[in-house]
Amino acid sequence: MQTNSSAIVLLLACAHGCIFPMWAVTKPHVITLGVVRRVPYQPPDAAQKLTGEDALTLKVRALLVDGQQKEWTTGDTHEVTDRSFVVRRALRLNDALPSDTVPHWVWQPGPWLQVDRSTGHITVLHLPDFDSLVSDAVWFRDYAAYCGVHTTAKTQTLNVIVAQLGARRVLIEQSLGKWDPAQHAHPACAPAQWQRTPVRVSIQPAGGQLLDFEIAGAASTLVEENDPAPENPQ
Repeated sequence: MQTNSSAIVLLLACAHGCIFPMWAVTKPHVITLGVVRRVPYQPPDAAQKLTGEDALTLKVRALLVDGQQKEWTTGDTHEVTDRSFVVRRALRLNDALPSDTVPHWVWQPGPWLQVDRSTGHITVLHLPDFDSLVSDAVWFRDYAAYCGVHTTAKTQTLNVIVAQLGARRVLIEQSLGKWDPAQHAHPACAPAQWQRTPVRVSIQPAGGQLLDFEIAGAASTLVEENDPAPENPQ
């Protein structure tokens, strides 16, 4: 009977240290935020450009994954779970006109990002009716409460919005009337205030009455990407 010499060599090699894929250990990702930088910021709807001591600035930080910069961010982070957080994106836009010969870069607050520490994945959150120039989202758990602008072919309305990441839907939507940027104050609403038990949120439009909303029957588990089996708490 003939012996397969190739198979014998392979077995001998494996006996001295084969590495099987199931034994591989996933390298954890390192998510960090850089130092705060102040950059010039001019609201696009400002009637005139501010200069000197009146110039506005935006505080931005680099979002780094494994030492490589992925995004610019602004404002504080909010821990959604023990492995993911949200932070607002900062955009650097080219404001040059077609007649300009060189780019004109400007900074502007952008949408929210969700960052998964386990996978290093960054997701842009498309919050319903969120307007980067009007909305100021305040987070609690995976809820976001803010005033947003709903646009149709005929009109724009200012709405109170409470959205939930886990449910992927709007839990509360209430119209505050027509939205006219020239007539409404900025910001359009004061930052939302949250209460834990029962879960309630209060939002006050500029020049209006305080509005209270209760989040009832909206519990939903936030399922994260490649969610592993839960570990026992230490």
